Amino acid sequence: MNIDITTLNENQLQAVRWNQGPLLVLAGPGSGKTRVLTYRIARLLEESSGERFKILGITFTNKASAEMRQRLEGLLKSGKERALLTTFHSFAAEILRQHGHHLGLRPDFTILVETADREAIAAEAIKQLSDEFADIIPETANLLPIIDRMMSQYVNVEEVEKGTTTHTHTEFLMQLFTMYRAQLIKGNQLDFASLIGLAVQLLEERPAIARQYQRVYQFVCVDEFQDTNETQFRLLCALVPIEKPNLFAVADDDQLIYQWNGANPERLKELCDIFSMETLQLPENYRCPPIVIELANNLIIHNKDRSVGKERLIAHKTPTEDSSLRIYHFPDFTDEVAWIVSELKSATPEMRSDSVVLGRSKKLLDAVISQCSKQSVPAYIAVRKSQFISAPVTLLHAILRLANARQDREQLRKVCKAFYSLDGSNFRVEDIVAASSFYNGDYLRSWIEVALDESTISNQSRIFLQQTKATLLERIDHWVFIDNAFKWFDSVQSQSPAIETAFNEYEEEKQVWALLQQEVIQQYGKAEVSLHSLLQEFDLRSKEPPPPKNAVRCLTIHSSKGLEFKRVYLIGLVEEQLPSWAAVKKGDDSLEIREERRNCFVAITRAEESLTITYSKRYFGYLKQPSRFLSEMGIKI
Repeated sequence: MNIDITTLNENQLQAVRWNQGPLLVLAGPGSGKTRVLTYRIARLLEESSGERFKILGITFTNKASAEMRQRLEGLLKSGKERALLTTFHSFAAEILRQHGHHLGLRPDFTILVETADREAIAAEAIKQLSDEFADIIPETANLLPIIDRMMSQYVNVEEVEKGTTTHTHTEFLMQLFTMYRAQLIKGNQLDFASLIGLAVQLLEERPAIARQYQRVYQFVCVDEFQDTNETQFRLLCALVPIEKPNLFAVADDDQLIYQWNGANPERLKELCDIFSMETLQLPENYRCPPIVIELANNLIIHNKDRSVGKERLIAHKTPTEDSSLRIYHFPDFTDEVAWIVSELKSATPEMRSDSVVLGRSKKLLDAVISQCSKQSVPAYIAVRKSQFISAPVTLLHAILRLANARQDREQLRKVCKAFYSLDGSNFRVEDIVAASSFYNGDYLRSWIEVALDESTISNQSRIFLQQTKATLLERIDHWVFIDNAFKWFDSVQSQSPAIETAFNEYEEEKQVWALLQQEVIQQYGKAEVSLHSLLQEFDLRSKEPPPPKNAVRCLTIHSSKGLEFKRVYLIGLVEEQLPSWAAVKKGDDSLEIREERRNCFVAITRAEESLTITYSKRYFGYLKQPSRFLSEMGIKI
């Protein structure tokens, strides 16, 4: 074997060398699980050179799959194309592109990312329901979470009743669920929840297709298995044959923090029962200072539903005399925030970029961001961004969508609005739609022809429209069109300073576009990325820009999962914050309190060099008691 495995410890080596059969790897935080996953995939590929089977690696985030692809690039010179490293949603989309016609879907389906679009589908579904439900129908916005929960827990319509018997309006929900999904398929549209649900339905109802995937992907590796919901679990079960299950699952039940999304501590036991999994543990931690590992071990032992025989974390870093752990108590949350921001202000830019402020709720973090702004301290809070905002990138995205669905009136509206911002020529949607009768109802062709007939458009715009006609109408060459579009945008920006507002956030979004495009190309190969698959993959990814340079990150605990920082500030460690108010109300030994304990465990194990824990006597005018987790960690208060 040419891959250097000399730096792996004994347990990591055992996992990397695992050949066939099912294995569950219980990998604690900072144990090198991503490295183990990637090395095992690389070893299997290297030792099966010349074989045609593929390896499927499924993760929860695009960031994780991109990191694995990058590591694989560094380990192998050839054979990498036999590994598909992707997310649950992305792989489900690929299944439906290939076989969705069995359910009534075309390969160019649209993925809905805006809540308003989903509410419109729900409203249309309600219209189709019987008048007998007229008096009990709630607001559509309140129905979407229910629909999502039903999608994540149950796949077949026949099972809906089983999952909703505790609801007063079971019959209404059953019919709504059925009609909502029917409306999605009718419009050739999907949302995030239905992507996986329909992929599972397809594989379960058509086992021949499932067997085809099993023959192609003879090894399946899954990361963060503990966070799977019922539908994701059923997708895995459909992809892995019971007879010869080459399933390699990495998990940590101590980091299960997505119960609200359908994750369940019992699912690990179910996995082991179904596939007769052998278990290997990776308790060694290479990330955190020893004192932090001691706190983590003290804390998590209070959860009584952990995997049987779960080992304590082992710290590999050498203890130091510096302040790896600091605990501070303040009279009021405003004092807590002021102290943290003052310390961040005195730090070097490099230190700030290596620091994170973690809070259980966004409300706590908003207070930090506000104070940082007042003190001119660069700070950043991550917010998922589902759509592009700048006029140029909005135009690019809308034209591609219109090329994919030629009668999409909403995309035509976006095209007309964004083009007006860049060129100043105003085309009414109604006029374009009326003119499309001459072009077989093709809104994109109609818009281009109408615009080219307009004498007021600039020469730059005319050239761009002619290029668009050649690349998207006469042939579908979306890659050339994208390159031409950005060249036109840059030219307009440099020569037309009067329309500067149209380019707000353009540079950031241009960078995001390039990053997303590169991710998709690395995942599938440029030649394999069709226009509709490119658009679908973009829909599955956040448009959030990278954090500003030298800015301190402010993250909720949930969004910090999988990340690590040299300096961690964990704020608001009081009752009814961490643990949350809802968990406290459920009781001391409730599932909710156990998950809050895991939240705290995840938060403190993000620290590479130092951990600072802060709490106050009063929050937003209310007196609070110190969090029970402080004493459980062994911290004297």
